[in-house]
Amino acid sequence: MVTVHYRKEYSPALGRDMEYKVYGDRGKPMLVFPTSLGRFYQYEDSGMIEELAEWIDAGKLQIWTCDTIDEETFFSPHWNIQDRIHRHEQYDAYIVQELIPGILRENMANNGGDEQKILISGCSMGAYYSGNFFFRHPEYFDTLLALSGVYSVQHFFGDYRDGAVYFNSPLDYLPALNDDNLLEQYRRKRIILCCGQGAWEDEMRDETAKLRDTLQDKVIPARVDFWGYNVDHDWHWWRKQIRYYMSELL
Repeated sequence: MVTVHYRKEYSPALGRDMEYKVYGDRGKPMLVFPTSLGRFYQYEDSGMIEELAEWIDAGKLQIWTCDTIDEETFFSPHWNIQDRIHRHEQYDAYIVQELIPGILRENMANNGGDEQKILISGCSMGAYYSGNFFFRHPEYFDTLLALSGVYSVQHFFGDYRDGAVYFNSPLDYLPALNDDNLLEQYRRKRIILCCGQGAWEDEMRDETAKLRDTLQDKVIPARVDFWGYNVDHDWHWWRKQIRYYMSELL
C-alpha cells in the first residue's frame, strides 16, 4: 500500500499557497509535472502511481507530484507576453529555491543521510517542464524521463524569443550553448525522451526529433525512442511507457 502525504505550503516566490503530494517514504527522488492545466493529483488519478507502486512500496522510489500555474503563464489569455513569462520565472524560483531544496532535505533524511540527485519527469506539457528544468538547472538532476513533450515555446509565444522567453525554450538555447561546464554536466546524466507516432503526437514527435538532433550535435548521449503509429498522446500509453523505462532505471 503506497503511503501518500499531502502538503500545502506558502510560496514566497509566488505569493500564494502551493500544493503537492509525496508518494513513498524513501528511495530515488522523482519530481513529476502535470500535463497542461493539470493539477498535482493528476498523476495519481491517471494511474501512474499505480504503475509505479511496486518500486514505491519496495523503498526504491519516492515521488513528488507538483502543481503548475499554467493558467497564469503559458496558457494565460493575457496578451502581455512579458507578464506571462515573468510569472513563469517566479514559478521557476519556487521550484528551484523552495520545492527542490525541500525534496532533497526530506529524501536525504529518509535515506539515512544518502544524498541523491532527482529523477525529473512528466508527460506532454509535463515533459516540457521536466526538460526545461533539467537543462536550465542540471545541478539538481541526474535523470530526465520525458514522454511526449514539446521543447520550445513556439506553441505558446509564436516566434517571440526576447529575454526570458528565449531561456525557457530548449530548442533555442541549447543549439547556441557553448558552456563546456554545462555540456559536461549533461553528458554525465541519463536522458530518455520518448514519443508515440499516433493521434495527437505530430507536434511532439517533430520537437522530440529536433531535440534528439540538437543533443547529437552537442555530443550529449541520450536515448530517444519513437513508439509505433498506434501509440497515441494519451495516459494509456504513458502508463505503459513509465513502467517500461522505470524497470530499466531502478
